[in-house]
Amino acid sequence: MTFSVHEAKTQFSKLLDLVENGEEVLILRHGKAVARLVQARVPKKPQFGAMREEPRWPEGWDRAMAADEVDAFWEGR
Repeated sequence: MTFSVHEAKTQFSKLLDLVENGEEVLILRHGKAVARLVQARVPKKPQFGAMREEPRWPEGWDRAMAADEVDAFWEGR
């Protein structure tokens, strides 16, 4: 559907109702298209790759490393 700028300003709520119902609204100024209203696509829950759920840490991940473990880490063993 197309509307002039004046019509869009005076009937903005109606335009939003149309867009919510899946219509696409084109707004014209002096007969030329200047804007298009379309339904927003907002994800319900953001997805962040591997972080889609609560992370699960291995048992003992927060304990201090023993000296031999530190040496093995730095030496690549």
